[in-house]
Amino acid sequence: MGDWREHLWVAWESLRAHKLRAGLTMLGVVIGVASVISVAAIIHGLNRYVADEVERLGARMLIISRFPAFRFEQWPEHIRLRKHFTYEDVLALREACRSCGLVTPVRPRDAIFVRQLNQIRFRNQSVDEFFLRGTEPDFHQVMPLFAVKEGRMFTEEENRQRRQLAVLGLGIADALFGRLDPIGQTVRINGIEFTVIGVWEQHTGLFGGPGADQIVVIPYRTFNKLWPEIEELVIAVEVMDPELFAPVTDEVAEILRRRRGVAPGAPNDFELTTPDFIKDLWDQLTGALVVLTLVVSSIALVVGGIGVMNIMLVSVTERTAEIGLRKAVGARRGDIRRQFLTEAVMLTGAGGVVGILLGAATALATHWLVPALPANLSLFWVTAGFALAVGVGLFFGIYPAVRAAALEPVTCLRYE
Repeated sequence: MGDWREHLWVAWESLRAHKLRAGLTMLGVVIGVASVISVAAIIHGLNRYVADEVERLGARMLIISRFPAFRFEQWPEHIRLRKHFTYEDVLALREACRSCGLVTPVRPRDAIFVRQLNQIRFRNQSVDEFFLRGTEPDFHQVMPLFAVKEGRMFTEEENRQRRQLAVLGLGIADALFGRLDPIGQTVRINGIEFTVIGVWEQHTGLFGGPGADQIVVIPYRTFNKLWPEIEELVIAVEVMDPELFAPVTDEVAEILRRRRGVAPGAPNDFELTTPDFIKDLWDQLTGALVVLTLVVSSIALVVGGIGVMNIMLVSVTERTAEIGLRKAVGARRGDIRRQFLTEAVMLTGAGGVVGILLGAATALATHWLVPALPANLSLFWVTAGFALAVGVGLFFGIYPAVRAAALEPVTCLRYE
């Protein structure tokens, strides 16, 4: 322990005597570690955010549609020509799928499927380009994202009567009514009068995308009466037990394949999407980003390591007489090696600490400037960043340390 304390003290004095040189030398290590820490902090925060959003979307929800999720154009012909789902498909799933909970239909009226934009007006205020959905009263039970904040959801009786009622997203309600209570107010949706009976809980969407704030829901049969030309139908299925997601998906697929006449061995002519799809897609994107970050930071660390090795070789040359004197009074080769390795590790370790602090500050500043990018420091990446810095010092400090230990005492004492 005494030897190590002496090595640390000598290393500290050496670095303190050459502050500017030490600072410039550790710059590459600082940049490499800071880039790893900052990107890892942002990705870690985003991973937690995406996981929370997936849970909020509904971890027990299965979406059935004609088209692939998150792709709204440039579909190949065999996808564009797929048959539409019908309400009879919904009834078949309710009757035949034993593992399914609630099954609800959703009619969308969006620019994706209809070459017209939606508009909702209240007096002199209007909101354009929102998402209009026609569905049944159990919609918000199948999709937990849609929770009623004010008012209520329409009933099955109101759906059968084709009542013109609407539940608005909070963003739409705020834009139309301001401080005025929206419940009971009459709005015009695409020129047709509707009575507002509810407002959804706030949800701005994933990464600024559409969420409950931009969605208006009306009764399913009312939607069919007003826009009978729209054939697009999406089916939302509640999975009773999340552990049985795979069997339920297989059962749903088998029922629909029989109804749609899909030949054995042929691929499905429909899409089954779970909330985990979002998380899996995000993991693929962040995986590529992590690899890119590691490549860039590795280059910076290698450059920093070469700088450390160069400075340590200069230090060996400058301290040749000191090495000879230490050997003359009994220092062994191992002592000299440990001394120079300690200095190299202390140099890169200090760079690692500075890099960690700089990376954390960068991540927090990014979150402050762009609130949609959450940052959360990970103990794993902080430890990994410091370990990388120390590893660089060990690896690139070996050659100068061995070279210093191999010097002959007599030669060193004659050196000027």
